[in-house]
Parts: sequence; C-alpha cells; structure tokens
Amino acid sequence: MLYHFLVPLIHRFRVLNLFTYITFRAAGAAVTALVLAFIVGPMIIRRLRGRDVTQIVREGTPDTHAGKGNTPTMGGLIILFSSIGSTLLWARLSSRYIWLALGVTAAMGAIGLLDDVLKLRQKRAGQRNLGLVERYKLAGQITIGLLLGLTVWRFPLSPDLPGASTTLPFFKYVLVVPVSAGFAWLYVVFTTFVLTGTSNAVNLTDGLDGLAAGLSAIAFATFAVFAYAIGRVDWSHYLGLFYLADSGELTVFCTAMAGALLAFLWFNTHPAEIFMGDTGSLALGGGLGAVAILLKSEFLLVFVGGVFMCETLSVMIQRGVFKYRRRRYGLEYAQKHRVFLRAPIHHHFELKGWPETQVVVRFWILGLLCTFLALATLKVR
Repeated sequence: MLYHFLVPLIHRFRVLNLFTYITFRAAGAAVTALVLAFIVGPMIIRRLRGRDVTQIVREGTPDTHAGKGNTPTMGGLIILFSSIGSTLLWARLSSRYIWLALGVTAAMGAIGLLDDVLKLRQKRAGQRNLGLVERYKLAGQITIGLLLGLTVWRFPLSPDLPGASTTLPFFKYVLVVPVSAGFAWLYVVFTTFVLTGTSNAVNLTDGLDGLAAGLSAIAFATFAVFAYAIGRVDWSHYLGLFYLADSGELTVFCTAMAGALLAFLWFNTHPAEIFMGDTGSLALGGGLGAVAILLKSEFLLVFVGGVFMCETLSVMIQRGVFKYRRRRYGLEYAQKHRVFLRAPIHHHFELKGWPETQVVVRFWILGLLCTFLALATLKVR
C-alpha cells in the first residue's frame, strides 16, 4: 500500500525512492509485523483469557502438559493480524504472488480457527474434544491445494516457465514438467499434496512452547532469501536459478511472517502465555507451502522444513508399525513395543528426560542446520 501511495511522489521527494527497493520494504515489513504483534498481543491474550478460550490438551501428550489446559489458545490470530497487516502495508499489491500467498495463509487459518472454536465448544459441553471432523478438515486443505495448483497451472505467474512445472535443488536450470500436456493435471495433485502435507506437518510440530513458532520463523526467513534471489535477474542468473519476474515481492511476505513469529515467541516461549492453536499452525504451514509452490521450489521444503518432515515421519512410522504389530501380534504386544516412547518425536525426547526448553532449543538448532543446507543449494549446483 505504501508503495502505491509514495512511489508516484519520487519526483518531488527523492528519499521515497527507498520504497522501490524490496530489501527496504522487506525490512520495514518485518519491523512493522513485530511491532503490531507486540501491540495487539497483550490485548488478544486478555480477551481470550477473559472468555476462557483455553488450550485443549491433546490425547497422548506427556502428563507434564496437564497444567497447560489453562493457557489461552487461538494465538494464531496475533500472527495472522500482524503479518497480513504488515504485508498489505509494505508489499506491492499489484503482485499476484502476494495475493495468492495471503489467500492461502488466511484460508488455512480459517480452517484452523473453525477447528479451535469447535474444540472449545465441545470442551464446554463436556464432550470429547475432537474439533472439526478430520475428513472435513482434510477436505478443506485439499480444496485449497487444488485451487492453488489449478491457478498456478492454468494462469502461469511467470511468462517464461510453464505453470505445471517445478525445479530441483542442486541442479542448474533443470525444469521438471509432466511427460506430456495430458498429464499436466498431475502437477495439481503434487501441489495439493505439498500444501496439505506442509500444513499438517507444522500442526503436528506445534506441541511444545515456542517449537513451531521458532522453526517457522527460521523457515520463512530462509524462503525470504530464495524469493529475493529468484526475483532478481542478476542474482538468479549468477546462481543458476530460473528467474521468476515479480516473485521478489514474496520476500516482503516472508519477512513479515518472520517478524510476526519473533514477536509471538515473546508470549509463546516457556512457560507460554498463549498457544497458537490450529489457527496459527495450519496458517503457517499453508503459508510455507504456498511460498514453495509459487517459487517453483517444492522440493526445497525437504531441506527448509527438515524438522517438520521428521516430526511427520515419526507419527507415520509410529502409527504404521503399531497397526502392523497389533494385527500380527495383538494389541498388548503392539502397546509394549513401540518405535518411539511417544509421537510426534519431540514428545519422545521429553519422555527420555529432556526438559521441554532443551528439546525446543535443540530442535531450533536442527532447524538452523537445515537452513544452512538449503542455502548451500544456491551454490552447490
């Protein structure tokens, strides 16, 4: 918004030329999101606490989490308000990249908000806290993924690359496309899988104070670097990346998300004053997945979101092995012989004796290592 108001005045005030630089607007977006979150955070926390909007302790979590049932949830509203507001203020709003990223993030956040509200109502009614029925939640995520995939396929954002295509890390100018035009719909299936998987991965990771928020901040900061490089002709040519005109605006979105998350960590670090709930976790996962899809860097998520992927795999392995052993050896054997003490894997380390803060910080370190590996793909080609 500031771009459209102030850039036309450059001929009168030369200092306004700063708003033509993505780096300046990205930094402004990060600071603005951080300040907004610090302003609205306490107000939202007081409002949620006053309305007794408290955390629903998930089944299967360690007993040490029992006391968290009195902590306000739906803190994702802080993240969404500050990040979306900051992006609208600092981004160039003529960019389709911005609107698609914001749309997916808001839509995923709406699904999470509905899930949180239903859980709260069920809790107050003395019912089992299941929230939104799993198949309905998945249907909503898949619908959003299909809409994004169809949009990118049928209305390519870059005139130089086909909509139904993606790239591979470590390879210069390698474009992966369907074997024929008749199979282009497979790209839509692929992007739907990526978006749904990423949103659920962040949701599964959100089990300890500050864990998902810190890892998401690291991931968005990493994608900000890639968005900036891919959106510049000179940088993309030097690094062997496909140039996507206008994609640099996603740098503003990513830094706004990172700034909002850093501020949210102020309230979410142990002992947490508020949890993000599904409102935040689904929105964050949707935002990350959308950025990866829009940048044609879906496979980069394996590196940027390495910890999220490990969290998801731990749940899949735990459930798969449990079902197999229950069918083969019986329920009692399956319950005694689990792969992990508890899944997702962060609970496994809790039950191994690691303090919650130690698990979180060590997982943040792993997230940073994943970031270094992802950034290495820029030169190792």
